[in-house]
Amino acid sequence: MPDGGQVYICPMHKNVRQTGPGKCPECGMALIPEGTSFALLRHMLSSPMHIAVMAAVMIALMATAMMLMR
Repeated sequence: MPDGGQVYICPMHKNVRQTGPGKCPECGMALIPEGTSFALLRHMLSSPMHIAVMAAVMIALMATAMMLMR
């Protein structure tokens, strides 16, 4: 990797690194610039499918917690 070039990483696979944007060869997620603050959150909010999955997980967790409190 050339010095001074931006390194891109996979949010899920930190071992995947390259000098330009692209897709992770392991999971297909878009690579993000290394060191970006809140990069995973920004990435998750970039797709309507990611938002829907996060909402479904949150609802399932809340429903489970409510059932356990009975």
